[in-house]
Amino acid sequence: MPSHNIRLMESAYGAVLFLMLVTASAAQDGCICPMNIRTTCEMESGSCICRVLGSNQRVNCSTLTSKCLLMKAEMYRTPRRFPKPEHAFLDNDGLYDPDCDASGIFKARQCNKTDTCWCVNSAGVRRTDKGDDNMRCSELVRTNWILIELKQKERVDPFLEAEVENSLRQFIQNRYQLRQHFIPAVKYDYPFIQIELKQDLLQKTYRDVDIADVAYYFEKDIKRTSLFHFSNAFNLSVSGEPLDIEEILIYYIDEKPPEFSMKQLTPGIIAVVVVVVLAFITGITMFVFNRWRKTGKYEKVEIKEMGEMKREENA
Repeated sequence: MPSHNIRLMESAYGAVLFLMLVTASAAQDGCICPMNIRTTCEMESGSCICRVLGSNQRVNCSTLTSKCLLMKAEMYRTPRRFPKPEHAFLDNDGLYDPDCDASGIFKARQCNKTDTCWCVNSAGVRRTDKGDDNMRCSELVRTNWILIELKQKERVDPFLEAEVENSLRQFIQNRYQLRQHFIPAVKYDYPFIQIELKQDLLQKTYRDVDIADVAYYFEKDIKRTSLFHFSNAFNLSVSGEPLDIEEILIYYIDEKPPEFSMKQLTPGIIAVVVVVVLAFITGITMFVFNRWRKTGKYEKVEIKEMGEMKREENA
């Protein structure tokens, strides 16, 4: 038998052996993709089928996954793990000096001691574009739903989801005095955590703390700028182990949708239009220039040929 056929048979045998080892490993350790951790795998008709996160495309787990699919999978995980509800928005203005009523509630219109004003929700977060001193806010719209998203610092072994949920529920209830039925959900998908707070005005009694206040206190605690006295130290843990958080985002959902306009997009749209127009002009200029060069060459050749013909006639 020729040597190259022997090498082909050996290669084929090696590939079959590798697949057998992968299959045996999957049967022993569960259905996984040893070449790509960013996949979801399940048994289908006795075979372990794996698909890449983000694209849901089936991959061959006996070889490397393409860079394109890997990058898509990373983008699937990195920006955020949980879906953002419609009309949810972040507090992008930061700290300001608010106007409060006699009971300590935000006034619907805030001007921050300037001639620039805007409307806020019951959490004090701006929900409209900014205007001048003539701006009017007809009502204080209530924030009845808050999503707190946390990113846990890297650790070797993630916590159990039930342990994280129970620990955070008890922590929020004990530290911030928020009753359990105002915490409808706590989700954990390492390293992301989402805490859901819901509180309609009809549900809230005069004894209940407001979920906007709870979220503000919790954010200060996470950022190590606690509003509590030093004797009430911040100690967030799960099953006796510290739950270290490196990032926090808070989304606010009001009873009525926010009233932001598209003004903030205007500079970006103008920039895109300018780029397109410049590209168009550049293309037209290059086309005319190339056409002129070609036409000029043809005219020179024609003039040269006509001159030679006249000289021949005269001769």
